[in-house]
Amino acid sequence: MVNKKRIGVFFGGRSGEHEVSIRSARSIIAHLDTKRYEIIQIAITQQGHWLSGANVLEQMENNTHEGLFPVSLLPQPGNNCLYAIRNGQLEFFTGLDVAFPVLHGTFGEDGTIQGLFEMAGIAYVGAGVLASSVGMDKGLFKSVMRGHGIPVLSERIFTRNQVETQIDAVISEIEQFASFPLFIKPANLGSSVGITKCRSHSDLLEGLMEAARFDRRILVEVGLEKAREIEVSVLGNDDPQASLPGEIIPGEDFYTYSAKYLADNSQLVIPAQLPEDVIKEIRQTAVKVYRAIDCAGMARVDFLVDPVQFAFYVSEVNTIPGFTSISMYPKLWEASGLPYPALVERLVELAFERKNDRDRTEFSYRRDP
Repeated sequence: MVNKKRIGVFFGGRSGEHEVSIRSARSIIAHLDTKRYEIIQIAITQQGHWLSGANVLEQMENNTHEGLFPVSLLPQPGNNCLYAIRNGQLEFFTGLDVAFPVLHGTFGEDGTIQGLFEMAGIAYVGAGVLASSVGMDKGLFKSVMRGHGIPVLSERIFTRNQVETQIDAVISEIEQFASFPLFIKPANLGSSVGITKCRSHSDLLEGLMEAARFDRRILVEVGLEKAREIEVSVLGNDDPQASLPGEIIPGEDFYTYSAKYLADNSQLVIPAQLPEDVIKEIRQTAVKVYRAIDCAGMARVDFLVDPVQFAFYVSEVNTIPGFTSISMYPKLWEASGLPYPALVERLVELAFERKNDRDRTEFSYRRDP
């Protein structure tokens, strides 16, 4: 008789990537071994409410909450309990052995919920607070990469306040910074939400205002014309391993949200057709990126590669990469010899491994006499 572990799958979230998170959660839940795990589904609405109950995933997909009830996790170690909230009172709902956050973007991939799991003392899948927050902010991430000698494209960071109150000065600085094309992005978001490719002066205002909808920090990045988009999946804690690289051939001008999730004209090429020495260096760099931000569990490292010279630049790291049926992270591991069910199992093992390591840390100090 197998003693099942109770695994809480958290999905949805207060993020522009809410719908993508739901799709990722469906794939993960479908591949979790129900002989080994009791799966507790916890949906987080776009208003930030935590809900559980029966058929949570289906209800979120249908935008209904019938029969669902609010739940909460207390930020104190020791009990590993999820509580139902009924009539303003906390009632025990279920224990949790491990949390699996499938939350892309803000309040899920940026270290916030990881901090709650740390305070509650629960094992959880994926990167910790530091790696999550550094990996989420594209501007800060680039600074860390430069500190480790890892190539990235040049950028400028502006705030929403600057865009709203000093727009002429901002646009002037951008045009002096680099020539077109330029990419304007929310610093803290993924799935290409809020990204604009600017080819002229008239594009800049629209791009800045669009990015400012989704974040208070806005990144303006040099565009690399005809760049090849290469991705590598990384797995592990203290001894991370890199998958074979894959290439995205977007069906649009760049890999937009629509090209990723709505249209069906983008292509995934696995493995990427690159010279062997370039593949080796890209895989080594992916692990270097992973270690540089102290990542754990999983991440997908994205590269932009010059199509002629094969010079490459790290674009970003995704500490909770997509897990939908078309997502590159699981596909790359499958091509590297690790099928989806085994990948999910390994991620849970890594969560317990990381928790055991954290539990060795002492939180009190006693001087010897």
